[in-house]
This record gives sequence, structure tokens and C-alpha cells, in this order.
Amino acid sequence: MNKRVNTFLVALLVATIAVLPAMIGSFGTALMNDIGVSTLVVLGLVMLTGTGGATSFGQAAFVGIAAYATGWLTTTQDLSPWLGLLFALFLTGAAALAIGMLTLHLGGHYLPLSTIAWGLSIPLLFGNIAALGSNTGLANIPPLQIGPWSLMEAKTIYYLIWPVVGLAFLFSYNLMNSRAGRAIRSLRGGATLLGSVGADAYRVRLWLFVTAAQLAAIAGWLYAHMNRFVSPSAFNLRASIEYLLMAIAGGVGHLAGALFGSGVVLLLKNKVQDALQILSSNGARLEIIVFGIVFILLLHFARGGAMGLIARWSARRKTPSAPALADDGTPPLPRRPLPTRGSEILRVEHALKRFGGLVAVNDVSFTVNAGEIVGLIGPNGAGKSTLFNLVTGAAPVSGGTIAFCGRDITHLPQRRIARLGMARTFQHVNLRPNMSVLDSVALGAHARGSAGMLRGGLSLDRREEHQIMAEAWRQLARVGLAERAGERAGSLPLGWQRILEIARALAADPILLVLDEPAAGLRKQEKAALAELLRGLRSEGITILIVEHDMDFVMKLVDRLVVMNFGSMLLQDSPAVVRADPRVQSAYLGSVL
Repeated sequence: MNKRVNTFLVALLVATIAVLPAMIGSFGTALMNDIGVSTLVVLGLVMLTGTGGATSFGQAAFVGIAAYATGWLTTTQDLSPWLGLLFALFLTGAAALAIGMLTLHLGGHYLPLSTIAWGLSIPLLFGNIAALGSNTGLANIPPLQIGPWSLMEAKTIYYLIWPVVGLAFLFSYNLMNSRAGRAIRSLRGGATLLGSVGADAYRVRLWLFVTAAQLAAIAGWLYAHMNRFVSPSAFNLRASIEYLLMAIAGGVGHLAGALFGSGVVLLLKNKVQDALQILSSNGARLEIIVFGIVFILLLHFARGGAMGLIARWSARRKTPSAPALADDGTPPLPRRPLPTRGSEILRVEHALKRFGGLVAVNDVSFTVNAGEIVGLIGPNGAGKSTLFNLVTGAAPVSGGTIAFCGRDITHLPQRRIARLGMARTFQHVNLRPNMSVLDSVALGAHARGSAGMLRGGLSLDRREEHQIMAEAWRQLARVGLAERAGERAGSLPLGWQRILEIARALAADPILLVLDEPAAGLRKQEKAALAELLRGLRSEGITILIVEHDMDFVMKLVDRLVVMNFGSMLLQDSPAVVRADPRVQSAYLGSVL
């Protein structure tokens, strides 16, 4: 769908929401209010779980912290509900930050298990604090008021809830299409991918966790002043599971799924409750069974949710196109000065890497000088990719030292090495398949920007974002992929995905470009074009360290070769000398040379 159609659909949705209370009566309006409040919580879950890959079963607890915070402040301290909003945001944000710092280092199934733990414990805590009304909760919470207007009735608070929902969607949309949003969308690619562009995966996930909790806090504030009563039962683990069910039903990969899923689940819940009351006196217990079955069916047959089905349907009917980047005089991103040609920029001395009793890299030493292409060759299992990981910081060094541009980087984290000017590609292509080609390259310029989640969500990063996108476009044109900028990265052939990785690395403005088998999967003409590109980069002063198995390709390209075998270095010399060395012929090249 083009931009004009999207604008029309949004305008139609806004107009429908505006006139809905006049058409559906008080009960329907109250149900819409519940849908709006739930949408705020689910919107955070869509970003956290669907996009960021961190499954949370405890979002209802954050809703409860905010609801109790504003309820306590307005009932016991007799302060304004608007001060209650600030207090709720602060308390929920602090709790999310503390919980996130304790749990987000956990991986696999341990993270969701930890969210279940605090999702259970926080409502129990509410029920055992006398100042919060213990298990009976807090009553007589004052309604919201704007000037002389009281928002006590469902039809009046409706016109606060839904503009807040709209602003939350706008913030989330801006965030997902910003520098921080590209990092969020790359979280599922792993910490190594984000580290290679200078981002900290843990920090990105932590602030995303806090952002999702803040959306839940706004929902809790609205819930408390809409219902004017809070109790622990409303924020238990079952409520968290319902929020997760809403996200899955709507589509965890799509922001619009938050609204769709909340509406479907709450409407279905209302109808199921009515039906079960007729069928049985144990309707509440049967309701849990029904929704458990629905949850299982969704996980089996519709993991993408309703919006996933719509997205697949619309993808067949549209031709991707790249966004227009007008030349409006915005200056390009600043570039780092390149070192003097011939000066030493990388020194590896006695590098050692052990995996238990296995020595993968054993006492390897070599240097790389500015403005040259150095090849690293050896048979499969020689330790080449492991050595690359040591040089780039993706794996810790067991022994020896590594220096880059005169600085000891032996024990620096990968993201800090990347920010010093070392960019890399991967042996196994590491792209996010659903990101556009243009966004994939823009991710490479992450370390050249500074806008965070708040600036991105509030759209205060437009100048920087324009600079990053212009740089991404320039690098795509450089490698011959500009015409495919609007396509999904995962739709490209494998060979072009490798070229796309090189464009992403170039967007980082590197001093040293570390390429792991870039010619794998390319046809003969494509390899010739790649070789020409790499020679052009060398002429510009960019230094290249390359692992490659295509001997014809690498011998004609590099200035020097480092040969490895069984984790050790055989020799370091020119291609002609390496070609003639009997040890290399025996270990790797054989009689073909």
C-alpha cells in the first residue's frame, strides 16, 4: 500500500473512533476504553517480544505498579492525578530498570521464567502491604479532571484514552523507524551482529524493556482513574498471559497488531463469558480452559497473527520501492581520517584461543599496514574465522596481544573495537531478512549517530536520520544495489546478501575492513565486480583483511597472504612466494598451482 492509501486508512480509523461512542452506548464505550488501555500494554509487548525477542509474562505487574502508585498518591496524600502520572512513570521505570538489569542477561528459557517469577511476586507484594489496602485494594480513587471537566463517565475519559493510544502508536512508529529502532529490529540477529556495528545489545534490550514498561505504566494510570479502584487480582500472571495472547492474536511483528489483538481478545472474552454463564455455573474456570486452547491454536497455526496474514497478502500485491532522499543541503556524516598509507594499523602477536582442551588458534603473529589487502588462507578448520573473531572482539583472546591503530584492543568489547574503525562481514550471512536493503545498510552507520530511543520516538532525530539514510544510499550505489534498496534483505540471492553485508560495513566508515569469505556464492562476473570494488577501496586508503577459499580470486587481489594450518601460521609473504612454497602446496593448495 502506498503512502496515500495508508494516510486515508489512518484518517478513516481516527474518524471512526471519534464517532463510535454515539453509536455503541455506555457498555460499548466502556469496552472500548478497556481495549484502549490494553492496547497500550500490548504495544509495548509487540516491540519487546515480537521485535526485540524478549518474551515477558510480567507486563501486568508494571500496570499494577503504576495503578497502585497513582492510587496511593491521590487517595492517601490527596495529590493531583497528574502528579500521580509522573509518580507512576518514575516508579514503574525504576522498577523496570532494576528488574531488567537483573534478568536481561539471562538467555534462552531462563528469561521468560524470570518474568513469570516477578509477575507472580509483585501482585503478592501488593496484597501484603496494609498501606495499599492489602488484598482488598484501594478504593475511591479520584477521577481525572481537565480544568473544570471531570472525566468520571466512560464517554468522557474515552476522549482521553484514545488520543493517548494514538500518540503511543505515533511514538512507537517513529521509534521503529529510527537509528534506535534499527538496533531493536536487529536484536534477534544476536549480540555479535549489533556489536559489529558498535551497538550494545544488552543496553538496547534494557531500554526497550523500560520503554515497554512505561507504556504499561500509562495504561495502569488510566486504569486506576477510569475504574477508581485497584486490587492485586487485576495484575496477576493470568492478566499478563492475556496481554501476551492479545499480542500473538494481533501479530507480534506488527504495531497495528496491538490494537487488533486487544480488540479481538476482549470482545471474544466478553462473548465467551456470556456463553459460559449459560452453559455452566463454573464459567470463570471454563473461560481459562477456552483461552488456553485458543492460545495453543494460535501458536500452532497463526504465529504471525492477523496482521501477519494481512502483511503476506499485501506483499503479493505491491512492488517494493526505495524512499526518495532529496538533496536538501544537509551535510553528510563526518568521516574519520585514514592513517598514512604504509603505516602499521593492525598487529597480532602470539594470538592464542582455547576451547577447553582444543587449541583453535596457536601462537599466530602478523601485521597489516594501511592501504593494503591482506589475505588469510588455509584449509577448512585451520582457525581462520576464529582468528577473525579474536581480531574483531567477537570472541575473547586466551593469550597474546592485538593492537589496532596503536591501541591495545586485546580485551576491548566488540562494540568498542567497531567504533575505533574496524568493520566486518560474517562467514555465514548475518542480516535481518525482514529489514529493507536500505535499512540494513543504515544499521552499519549506527556508531556514527547518537540519537536514542526518546529522540527517535519523538521524531527529534530527523536531521541525523536523513544523514544516515543518505550515507546508506551512497554505499548501496557504491556496490551496485541501489535499485534494490526497497526490497527485503532476505529476498536477495545469497551472493548479493554478501555484497549487502559489505555495504553495511562500508557505512561504518571503516579504517580496516574485515571480510569473511565475501566471494562465496558469487558468479564469475560478480566476483570480478567485487574484486574491482575492493581494489577501488584500497585506492581510497581503506585497508582490507580477507578470508577467502577461492584461490584464483584471492591470489589476483591481495598484496600479502597469511597462511594458517591447524590453528598455526605457516608463513606470511607475497602471493608469488606463497604459491611456490612446498609447505603450502602440501597443506592446502596442492598440485593445482
